[in-house]
Formats: sequence, C-alpha cells, structure tokens
Amino acid sequence: MTLYELTGQYLQLLAYAEDPEVDPQVIADTLEALDGDIEEKADGYAKVIRQLKADAEALKVEIDRLTARKRAIEGNVDRMMESLKNAMILCEKPKFKTELFTFGVQNNPPKVVIDDPENIPQYWLIQQDPKVNTSAIKEAIQNGDPFAANIAHLEQGQSLRIR
Repeated sequence: MTLYELTGQYLQLLAYAEDPEVDPQVIADTLEALDGDIEEKADGYAKVIRQLKADAEALKVEIDRLTARKRAIEGNVDRMMESLKNAMILCEKPKFKTELFTFGVQNNPPKVVIDDPENIPQYWLIQQDPKVNTSAIKEAIQNGDPFAANIAHLEQGQSLRIR
C-alpha cells in the first residue's frame, strides 16, 4: 500500500493519526464524518491502518538501528576511558593538566560484591510485591482446577483481522 492510494478525507485522517499532537476526539470525529457505505469506509480504514502499521514498523527499525549505534558509541567511550586510565597508571601520572582538559585517576566509592547469595539473611533483602502468574492461572482453569476457577475466569475477546 502506498500513500497515493489514499485520497481526500482518508489523507486527512492519516495526517491526524500520524500527528501525536492531534486530540483523539478529532480523529474520532473525522472517522464519523467520512462519506460512503460500510464497505467503502472499511477499505479506507484498512488503507490508513496499513500505512500507520508501516510507519510504526519503519520507526521501530530506526529505533533499533539508533539504539545499536548508541550502544556501540558508549562501548567505544568506555574502552577509550579505560585505556587512558590504564596508560596514566602505567606512566605513574595519575593527575595532569593540558591546555584543554584536566585529567585525574581517582578511587570510586567501595561497592558491594556478593560472594555467597544463598546465605544472605532476610534483613538484607528488599521485599517486593508479589506478582500474579496469570499464565499459570490460565493453564489451571483450562485444566479444570476448581480453586483457580473460583478466583479467576477466562474472557474471550475479539479483534479485527484485515488481510
């Protein structure tokens, strides 16, 4: 699907749907005001939906590319910092100034390294709220577990599929 397949009101709908500043009510009002019978509207909706999905996928690919580039740059910075620190220690020059920068190797605050995680007493553990395992409950209900059926139920939703 390409943009040229969208015309008139559907191009305006696409423009609204792509703009994060547009109030959702404006989109709803535009949808309601579209001319045509249900089949014509459905085709128009499907074109806009397909274009929005393509836009979202393109954004995801770009986000992934930029995230990988960011990680690579941060990794290079870390390696360069470590290399420079090691060179300063090796040359026994832990502090010096140049015309542009001041360099110094300093000790970081001590950090805790856990050697035996199995023997940590309760008072050093952070308590967290329990999280419901909905997958296990779903499986129990489907297997006929009466207790699970008393505390939860399954709901079947519906969704639109466009091919």
